[in-house]
Amino acid sequence: MIGRRAVVRRRPLLRTAAIGGAGYMAGRAAAQRSAAPADAQADQDQRISDAEYQQQAQQAQQAQQAQQPQQAQQAQAGATPQRGGSAVMDQLSQLNALHQQGALTDAEFAAAKAQILGT
Repeated sequence: MIGRRAVVRRRPLLRTAAIGGAGYMAGRAAAQRSAAPADAQADQDQRISDAEYQQQAQQAQQAQQAQQPQQAQQAQAGATPQRGGSAVMDQLSQLNALHQQGALTDAEFAAAKAQILGT
């Protein structure tokens, strides 16, 4: 009988150890699975913030490009046509610089030049 009691006592201990080990392994696997989506989420958040930054930079660049022709037109509208030598040459050289930079189209350049020359 003593031998049988020893076996009976070992079974609950063995069963408890097996259940505890299985629970540990299941918890460890769950922790690894939950860590992977957190890394993926951080990656996705980084890509989203990068895309938003690029979009804001593009919008700022487009706004700046849109303002350049407007500023050139305002400068042209404020210019008074003169027949004096150096003032007209200065205005024409500024106008030419804007045209070469691409801020003015050919039509805008021609119209502004005609306005400066008074023709």
